[in-house]
Formats: sequence, structure tokens, C-alpha cells
Amino acid sequence: MTYSTNQTLRSPENKQFPQHLFTRRSVIPIGNDVLWRIDRGIVRTSTWNENGAAITLGYWGLGDIVGHPLSKVKPYQIECLTSVEASIVPPNIWHEDINSLLCHIQQAEELISILHRKPTSLKLWQFLVWLSEKFGRDLEQGKLIDLNITHQDISEVLNTTRVTVTRLLQKFEEEGKILRYKRSIVLNLPPKLTRGQLD
Repeated sequence: MTYSTNQTLRSPENKQFPQHLFTRRSVIPIGNDVLWRIDRGIVRTSTWNENGAAITLGYWGLGDIVGHPLSKVKPYQIECLTSVEASIVPPNIWHEDINSLLCHIQQAEELISILHRKPTSLKLWQFLVWLSEKFGRDLEQGKLIDLNITHQDISEVLNTTRVTVTRLLQKFEEEGKILRYKRSIVLNLPPKLTRGQLD
């Protein structure tokens, strides 16, 4: 685990907290009274089942709050998917950050609702739109998902196989719904397209 505490973050409430720097693929330490605010970068919260298979709980970025107090799941892990800057939010001011806590709940429930969609093609499409809304960047060709996520990562989130994800992404590409940009995905989204729509 690689992190340092040589910077300070000033919160919206004008309070200063030590800022920790983490390298890509490192694991952020957890505790029963520790919440982290993500100030830069992207993390994934996850657990695993009795067979050791990974279960993704969520993807989180700028301004999101994560930590074991928000989950009763054990084991619980926060993995950095990029280099990350994060600060600890002290327990005595959790109640002051209610908007971030509500946002965490809303995003978690939104992801759960996507995971129960059928067929798998709709579930995958809605997950891609969700990622584009959360981590998207506008390009001339469409909305770039600015996250290096593999077919295996996606299959673990959607509880399907990597082969199925690869096949469906190829189908989306043939239909013009997505484009490949380097190692990332660009969604060809008309302005009025919503998460519930799929031709």
C-alpha cells in the first residue's frame, strides 16, 4: 500500500483534513469509523464470495464518500483504479456531509436496479450509460467513458461471462452504438437518449 499525507484539503465547510495520495491498484485502508472523500481519481468498492470470486459494490470518483461504515458487507475493500487523492472525513462531522451520504445511497441503488435488468444486452447498455454519466467526457464522436475497465471487470459487475460481454460490445459496435477510442469506449448517445432506451 502506497500513500502519503503531505497535503491538506479544505472541505466545502472550510475545514481542513490531511490529504492522502494512493497509487493505482493500491488498497485504501478501512476502519469502523473511517470514511474517505475521493478528491481525485477513481476507486472500486468490492467484496468476494466464499469461492473467492470478486463482487463489485460500486465505482466512485470525485466528491464521492466511501468506507466500511456505509456497508455491512464483509469483507470490504476499496481499490484504487487510478492514482487517487483522498481525505478522511472525521466522524464528528459526518452529519454535516449529508448530501454526499445521500448521493452514495442513490448511486448504489441505481447500480442495483441496473443489475436486475433483462436481457443482458439491456443491462450492459444501461451500465455503460451509467459509467458515461459518472465518468464521461464529451468528445466529437460521443461520450467517452474515461475509465480503463476490462471486459472481465464488466462481466463481474453484471454477473455474466467475459465472452458474453465481448460479444455484446462487438454487437453494439457493429450497430454504431459505441466506438473504440484507444483502450476506452465511446458511447454514440443522442442528446435525448435515456438509460431505459435501447433499440
